[in-house]
Amino acid sequence: MRAIEISEASNPLSDYTGELDEGMIVLTSNQKPIAALISLTNVDQESLALSANSEFIKIIETAREELKAGKRLSLEEMRREISGEPSRSHESTPVPQCENKP
Repeated sequence: MRAIEISEASNPLSDYTGELDEGMIVLTSNQKPIAALISLTNVDQESLALSANSEFIKIIETAREELKAGKRLSLEEMRREISGEPSRSHESTPVPQCENKP
């Protein structure tokens, strides 16, 4: 990883793209990171969009916390939740269904 102080960057950004195979280039201002140039080779647009989506990141963080806390579903439990079938341990609690609205 290379850092470039933005006030000292004298080349056009396109000149720095040749260095991206070696990793990212971090642009700094007063030695604090403000932006990064990274290669998007082999990165699809969906992955890029999700990685910058704060709502998606919160979902992932919540899922990781639940996993650490031991909250897990077996494949069979997940299938029941998706299909709307009541789980064996919660026979009286139906799983909410999504409504298809036109």
